[in-house]
Amino acid sequence: MVMVGRDGERARLSAFVQASDGQALVLRGEAGVGKSTLLDLAAQLAARDGHLVIRATGVEAETELPYAGLHQFLHPLLPDGGQSGRRQPNAAARAALNAVFSRMDGPPPSVMALGIALLNLLSSAASKRPLLLVLDDGQWLDAASADVCGFVGRRLSGSPGVKLLVAVRSDIPSRFDTAALPEAPVDALADADATCLLDLHHPELGKQLRGLVLDQARGNPLALLEVPAHIASRPGERVPEELLDLHGLPLSRRIQAIYATRLARLGDTVRAELLTGALDGAAARSGDSPASTARYRMRGVDEAVACGLLVVEPTTGNLVFRHPLVRSSIVQLATTDQRRSAHRALAQLHQESPERRATHLAAATVDPDEDVAAALEAAARSAIRRGGARMAVSWLTRAAELSENRTDQFRRLGDAAYVAGQADRLGQARSLALAASAPGSDDNPATVLANAYLALYQNGDVRATHRQVTAAVERLRDGGADRHGPHRNGEVLDRLVSLLLAISQHTGSRTAWDRTHEVLASLGDRATERAWMYAGTWSDVVRHGAGWSEPVERAAARLENQDPWDVTRLAVSAYHLDVLNPLRPHLECVVDRELDTGAVSSGIVMLHLIMLDQMALGQWDAAEHTGHRALALATEPGHGLFAHQTRAYLAQLAAVRGREEEARDLQAVVDAWARPRGIGFLTQLADAIGATTALSAGDYETAFLYAIGITAPGAFRPYTYQASRTLLDLVEAALHTGRVEQARAHALAARDTGLPDISPRLALITYGALAMTAADGGEAADMYARAQSHPAAERFPFELARIRLAHGIRVRRAQGDAAARTFLTRAAETFDRLGATAWAERARAELRAAGVATPSTSTTAVPLTWQERRVAELAAGGLTNKEIGERLRLSPRTVSAHLYRAFPKLGITKRAALRDALSRMDHHPAAP
Repeated sequence: MVMVGRDGERARLSAFVQASDGQALVLRGEAGVGKSTLLDLAAQLAARDGHLVIRATGVEAETELPYAGLHQFLHPLLPDGGQSGRRQPNAAARAALNAVFSRMDGPPPSVMALGIALLNLLSSAASKRPLLLVLDDGQWLDAASADVCGFVGRRLSGSPGVKLLVAVRSDIPSRFDTAALPEAPVDALADADATCLLDLHHPELGKQLRGLVLDQARGNPLALLEVPAHIASRPGERVPEELLDLHGLPLSRRIQAIYATRLARLGDTVRAELLTGALDGAAARSGDSPASTARYRMRGVDEAVACGLLVVEPTTGNLVFRHPLVRSSIVQLATTDQRRSAHRALAQLHQESPERRATHLAAATVDPDEDVAAALEAAARSAIRRGGARMAVSWLTRAAELSENRTDQFRRLGDAAYVAGQADRLGQARSLALAASAPGSDDNPATVLANAYLALYQNGDVRATHRQVTAAVERLRDGGADRHGPHRNGEVLDRLVSLLLAISQHTGSRTAWDRTHEVLASLGDRATERAWMYAGTWSDVVRHGAGWSEPVERAAARLENQDPWDVTRLAVSAYHLDVLNPLRPHLECVVDRELDTGAVSSGIVMLHLIMLDQMALGQWDAAEHTGHRALALATEPGHGLFAHQTRAYLAQLAAVRGREEEARDLQAVVDAWARPRGIGFLTQLADAIGATTALSAGDYETAFLYAIGITAPGAFRPYTYQASRTLLDLVEAALHTGRVEQARAHALAARDTGLPDISPRLALITYGALAMTAADGGEAADMYARAQSHPAAERFPFELARIRLAHGIRVRRAQGDAAARTFLTRAAETFDRLGATAWAERARAELRAAGVATPSTSTTAVPLTWQERRVAELAAGGLTNKEIGERLRLSPRTVSAHLYRAFPKLGITKRAALRDALSRMDHHPAAP
């Protein structure tokens, strides 16, 4: 491969391929800048080093087909197309992966379930030879596949030998924009390299024309190659000014104009073949079309090859488009009737694929047609089974439009609304009716505030609201809206800044926070101390939180005459610094007043803060009650953000209490809603829930994968608020999976970063992590002593009990049973008091190993109620919570509560132990 320039990119890709640890990298640049060429280089380097290289390509025609992209990666790893699943590690993984191949029953898998299954599959493949996954045109990847790729990419550091390389266009939004994967920009060529490339391929150009091409191409390699070729194809003609002097258009549009000129010279038959292939995603780059997927094969297109629109793929001999811009040019040049005709042909081709057929039928049909509407409805059902709810809503809506009678039309619209609701897309369902009357934008500060609060709280729209509020702050800063006077402007500015900080906190994005800090700094002394306090504590306490604890505590002692929203914001700062408890009495005093007067948003945030303090103090029953109260309040008016935030906190609580199924269900709902919206605050929390749930279950490998998705060992990812909060989770998971050096590096990073000086909880878990990872027994004892003697240690009983348990295990192995009993006994007692059943059983097991006769966890002293007994019997018979609820007319949450109360009575912690436990019980249940 002849490549001009790109020394930096080549060096980075070489290091990327040769690295022994798992990695992911996203190449981002404009169309034609050379991303595909760099992917080819990486693939060649990897193949030369013995890697198995699997390639995939995002296809614009398939962006709405769930798992269409992921299918490309999985098919080569499963030579039988996933039929036997012989490389899949377990039944759960097979069930998840079957969703990709349209073979599954029951609810669709979550991103986490499918991601974990794929990680296991990739690790298995990489155990035989290193593996490189290469994805081109990632901006066109369907949402379901992109979410799974993002999940996997964030966790590849735990899968040695597996790498993911993605290329995306910088001018088209994609799911990879919020995937939190490392990126490398691919910029235009330097002037010298651009000149060299042009002279290498077109040495015949005269000086004047050569200079004009260089000026218009602006270092874009594709333009440097295509513009001279276009000129050469028009001998004796004046070069069209519209092709070589389009300063007002993006470069991609200029190249498209060149391709359009070539297409216009082709015959109608050839153009029809190209259009059909382009609409089907055919003739994309190597790797996009697995054997099991039929693609349209273009025939009689030698004329297109001759004029450079198609080329022959050297590895397969297949015809492929010269560049993705050729495909888009073909589609744009075609008339509406031509596109419909091509779609009709493709619908016939894909008779065996309901979803692809539906895509083409929807585009080919104009007038009401019941057969087409029925086909779209059937495709929607298929998509729902595979987790493609968004596409199902679109197909059902289109089916309603094509219905021949109003009865079917309304029924299908009702189904679309139902699916949207099940997918937690209430805003989308409502917008269908409101779209025609949607109000125009208004830059009035009061209107910006109202619209932004509504968009944030109801739909979690952090991206647009961040841009809009930032612009409003800058307009006020620069003297806009003066008619209200400086005092009024200052008040509005404070409110806008507070909202901007809240939006930034929910993004969890370094880019958003950098922009927010930049705006805040530009305000000078118009930015209040409170604004800087919120900016420092809400953004990244590791980097900006030091020194704020004392000001927060001083402000907490003077709450009189403060507006409730000011108290709430201060309490959020206190939460991030783990000094929330002094504010809780005030919150509990005013929350009912806020709710009674209709201030629902403020009241819900107060309930969140009360719940978080209850969780920290070990008051878990009270926290669960508070959480369900907040959830009911958030769900009724459609506050999507608050509802999912509440679900995340309830999932955290379920995780520490060992209620795995409940925790994972809630985690999946939160992640599926938050990740597409870029709400990093909740996606980080979802990963933390996954880590805690896996730790409770003793699944330390999964816990480690979740933990490193938040931050890498030995570092604390900037503006990732869960990075420091999950310190203990990452260290424990790493130790239990033999990653001793990574655990130690993380503990040392916590110490060296100064976490003990930021908050009492961070001090406790830092000393605990240092004790767990110390190689020297003396250091371990010293660090443990510093942890358990910290003045605030008892305020965090769960963390303290975990540290005592880990230290007790270490002491028992190093010094003998007698020395460990006190540590283990205190840990077990705390876990029992908290209701952390899995952790309590672990501590009791260690006590038994230390020679302490602990009471059996199985007891008949407290019999099951009639309802608990019935629920337990059905669960032992293999029914899910949902199925039990349908049979007994209970909600799944009530079923979960019955099982939660039954498990301790039966002396078990796992659902699988129900059958044996019930057989040991007295078969005369207590009266209901």
